Amino acid sequence: MPIDHDKLMNWPFPDLEHRYTERDTILYALGVGCGHNPMDRTDLRFVYEDGLRVLPTMAVVLGYPGFWLKDPATGIDWRKVLHGEQGLILHRPLPTAATVIGKSRVTGIVDKGEGKGALMYSERDVVEQASGDLLCTVTSTTFLRGEGGFGGPTGPSPAPHPVPERAPDQTVDLPTLPQAALIYRLSGDTNPLHADPEIAAQAGFPRPILHGLGTYGVAGRAVLRACCDDDPSRLKTLNVRFSAPVFPGETIRTELWRDGAMVSFRCRVVERDVVVLNNGLAMLAG
Repeated sequence: MPIDHDKLMNWPFPDLEHRYTERDTILYALGVGCGHNPMDRTDLRFVYEDGLRVLPTMAVVLGYPGFWLKDPATGIDWRKVLHGEQGLILHRPLPTAATVIGKSRVTGIVDKGEGKGALMYSERDVVEQASGDLLCTVTSTTFLRGEGGFGGPTGPSPAPHPVPERAPDQTVDLPTLPQAALIYRLSGDTNPLHADPEIAAQAGFPRPILHGLGTYGVAGRAVLRACCDDDPSRLKTLNVRFSAPVFPGETIRTELWRDGAMVSFRCRVVERDVVVLNNGLAMLAG
């Protein structure tokens, strides 16, 4: 049965209240690899309560509405859903602890045609409850395999950001722990694909894979380190396209190109020489 375009565009997301503490902030940072080297004082800023800072990419777990596409009322086969792209706009640095409100919405659905699937675009505003300030806007593109041909709009589909053809200006290698996915899932994404070897095997993987947003967090750390002196207030946007999974324990190499306030980047797994994030674009404070 074809998906209902208007129903999805008007999906009734309730405002989601999310209270997080400094402990949650530290746990997220541990999940994306901070503290791997206990003598690294830069990483310590994100995992130690004395002078604690918040990784900007923690925004992706705040006010998260859960895997709502699993609801049968959507008409979507959730087993065929893929996370295609992730974006983030930071309006102000995240507090180390707060109560926030997540306000989610579907912003567009593109019909790629019969046998070609569909693209769904969604956004989430994260608002600090106490002040009413808009902290960040989280954007996502979801690929709905097998759902094309429902007669919906055929565009527009934004073109991916082109990565420069020249050699990267800088590279940052960040290792992941074998237990990285087991730590990251404690920040809210409990999909068993990232924990249970049997579920991973059913999905065609030899072992559990790292969350795509875990890889995204590692990329954000690399951009902060290479281009922002690890100052979260200097990062304004971070957008990527997912291209391949990472296995916990692998090393992620982020290749970066600087053009003023614009940073292009991609990530590859060193051990397999596979690009896992591509078409990355970060904008820095001027």
